[in-house]
Amino acid sequence: MIGLEDRRSLAQDIQIANEAGARLHEACKVVGIHVRTLQRWQASEGLQRGDGRPHAVHPTPAHALSAEERQQVLHVANEPRFADMPPARIVTALADDGVYLASESTFCRVLREHGQVQHRGRAKAPRANRPPTTHVATAPRQVWCWDMTYLPAQVAGRWFYLYLILDLYSRKIVGFEVHDGDDATHAAHLARRTALAEGIHAQADKPVLHGDNGATLKATTVLAMLHWLGVKPSYSRPRVSDDNAFVESLFRTAKYRPEYPERGFADLHAARQWAANFVHWYNHEHRHSGIRYVTPAQRHEGLDREVLQARHALYTQARELNPRRWSRHTRDWSHIDVVTLNPERTEVLDAAIKRMNTQPLAA
Repeated sequence: MIGLEDRRSLAQDIQIANEAGARLHEACKVVGIHVRTLQRWQASEGLQRGDGRPHAVHPTPAHALSAEERQQVLHVANEPRFADMPPARIVTALADDGVYLASESTFCRVLREHGQVQHRGRAKAPRANRPPTTHVATAPRQVWCWDMTYLPAQVAGRWFYLYLILDLYSRKIVGFEVHDGDDATHAAHLARRTALAEGIHAQADKPVLHGDNGATLKATTVLAMLHWLGVKPSYSRPRVSDDNAFVESLFRTAKYRPEYPERGFADLHAARQWAANFVHWYNHEHRHSGIRYVTPAQRHEGLDREVLQARHALYTQARELNPRRWSRHTRDWSHIDVVTLNPERTEVLDAAIKRMNTQPLAA
């Protein structure tokens, strides 16, 4: 709804444009109104009195419920036998008794007017799932993801436990440990060792550590360690593995490697040796598809821009040598500046991009 002062201002601007030679339809289109809207303002004193719709007095419909009928609807809805029923069940039960008072929507409307549309009955009303927490990384050591996975032993029923921390921006595995038991002390020790190795004590803004809702990662021992380190914990929604998709994808890559033993690990030493070899391969040899096929170590150390620029120059040169072999542009080797975890909340992403664009350049 356009206020009176805005109406007058728009009408004056349209008149000036029209007198200067602009078509009335085009002038109205520029200010965002239809030409019929302007005609209605001019014909019904809309430029003197403003919009009268909010103050209009609407006549009561002839078929509206009387005060007695509305009170009867409210009384029936609050009877003991209907006290825990929604309107859909109330009108159905009345119909089976041969009684019709009002429609289901009328019951809802009357109950809403009296503040009685809350959940009826002893069962708790269903609650909508909270949206996933969106984290944005524009550089290494801003957002970490961690999780634990099982490594089978050759003895049936025995497992080893791989704890792992992944840097969201670079995809580098910045910390890992393998143990023969699931204990919160192991997770706390891994968080401390990773924080020291990455030097986050010198950072003003400490990283976010995102994990699932497992009891180990939410234990008091782990939370106390994270608080001491200044690391902010974050958790996925219950039973939603996609909220921690980067680590889940990493575990799949690990367990489909040719070196992964099909019959399990002989002992703890074998499991730790395999994990160390995998982490070295993943960080320094594996060209990750999510970061333009550079290695996580290159991206973590800031060397990926140079690699991508060299690839772009090579492809450009190849296109110039044989232009008929290139129907369109060359392959996209542009740098990925922003990585998001659960990017449903666009306002968080927009704010992170704005901060990144306003940061002063290094001297």
